[in-house]
Amino acid sequence: MRYLIFLIFLPFHYACTQQGTAQPNQQPTAQLPEATLPIKTRDTVQTKAETETTPTPTKPAQEFSIEYIMGKFDPAQHPDFVVVDKKYADVEGYFLRKDTYESFAKMWEAAQADGIKLTIISATRNFNRQRAIWEGKWTGSRVIENGANAAKKYPDPKTRALKILEYSSMPGSSRHHWGTDIDLNDLDNYTFEQGPGKKVYEWMVSHAHEYGFCQPYSPKDDARPNGYNEEKWHWSYMPVAKKLTDLAARSMTDDMIGGFKGAETAVEIKVVERYVLGINQNCL
Repeated sequence: MRYLIFLIFLPFHYACTQQGTAQPNQQPTAQLPEATLPIKTRDTVQTKAETETTPTPTKPAQEFSIEYIMGKFDPAQHPDFVVVDKKYADVEGYFLRKDTYESFAKMWEAAQADGIKLTIISATRNFNRQRAIWEGKWTGSRVIENGANAAKKYPDPKTRALKILEYSSMPGSSRHHWGTDIDLNDLDNYTFEQGPGKKVYEWMVSHAHEYGFCQPYSPKDDARPNGYNEEKWHWSYMPVAKKLTDLAARSMTDDMIGGFKGAETAVEIKVVERYVLGINQNCL
């Protein structure tokens, strides 16, 4: 019996000791260099070397939404926004989108080289900030042009809203919500029609497009019969603003405008069609 067990065990022991030993006619498996080992990705297979040299597309930290268009966020907490350096502005604390800010800084440098001074006097205003401006004018605690008290002078809600809308947006409908729009130097067209201001405006008309900026509120005419009055000081960064304008045209409706005094007039006035979309055709 012991002899029989030994005979059975001996072949099994021999086979186990041969595992992993290359046979005389067997070629060893080639080892790939570490740099070319395949790495699985979601869409394809790339080598390690390729993944180290392939740039990652730049995207906004957050995608655009109706809430974004309507300014219902805090730019100080938004990852796509940055504080404007005091050298570009009249006061500290303005916010702009990073892409808008980067392009403006280049335009500012070019203007400086030509003897033109550009100063941001207003930038991003979210829903709450715009509501404070609008309701101040609506109630009369803040005067409109020529020192008029809108609440006393225009008791009819629609008439009062239309008067304020000559230069101020309803909360939720302002391009200043977007972080793409800036006001420069002065809030008076006359400033840009004579003296040093005229040179500033002429420079912007000639060069702003080189940096992606466009004047959305041009003079009213057959091509732009509706919307805010002309604002020579207001400039918009079109590489982003155009996408937001398109989104507003697709998804925004007048009944979304609300949450402030006088909001009931938005539907009758057709704020989205006539004001949000009532801009310079060159800025579309």
